[in-house]
Amino acid sequence: MKQPIIGYHKDEVDHWVARLACGHNQHVRHSPPWINRPWVTTAEGRGSMLGFQLDCRKCDEGAARDFVENNT
Repeated sequence: MKQPIIGYHKDEVDHWVARLACGHNQHVRHSPPWINRPWVTTAEGRGSMLGFQLDCRKCDEGAARDFVENNT
């Protein structure tokens, strides 16, 4: 299921993780030649991808949320 990126954070080993609107997290690595995501390497690149929809396997599997968005 496609879900938009709403933010980012780094994991415990300093890899970028996208926060998706569905409440799931997904790694967004740039590891050529297997994964080519050069936009991950800069703040401007990551910002340009806010709202971009990624396939969320966790949604497809019915997994519990990784986080709850706090809108207060």
